[in-house]
Amino acid sequence: MYRQTKKGVAIMPMYVHTFRFVTPHTMTEAQRFNLLFPNPESCTHVSDKLRYYRYQNNLFQSDVAEYVGMDRGTYSSYEEYGRDYYPIENMQKIAKLFGVPVTELLDDYNLFLYNGQGQQVKKIRKSLHLTQAEFAKKMGVQTGMVKRWEQGKVRMFKGTWEKVYI
Repeated sequence: MYRQTKKGVAIMPMYVHTFRFVTPHTMTEAQRFNLLFPNPESCTHVSDKLRYYRYQNNLFQSDVAEYVGMDRGTYSSYEEYGRDYYPIENMQKIAKLFGVPVTELLDDYNLFLYNGQGQQVKKIRKSLHLTQAEFAKKMGVQTGMVKRWEQGKVRMFKGTWEKVYI
């Protein structure tokens, strides 16, 4: 800005004031989540179940991670979609923290692993009247893999499990 004076032109600095725009109250992530999933039965993924119970217990991801003995980033990945396998030892600790049975947190695939994949694979193979070699051929894997599944030495991947159980 400037103005004309008797002595000439006077220049004055101009100040720009900023004001914080106040937005209306918005829902928290937990409130939005609870609208989508009002009860644990509405959660189909393990990640949703974990988030549901964490919100119900008013815990942060860092609280759960510390209790289980893992990094917060690792626990955060438990609450993201796309994860297939959840180590049962960690899930048992989390279930204890939330005060629910571990089976309440697991989906069908992880329940299959928890309940002993070996006996279940053997049971379904025998119900189909197949040898390990025939079952392996049908599944598109080596015979030794079926043997290791039945002995519980190797975890069956979710994609393979889906071929059998879905």
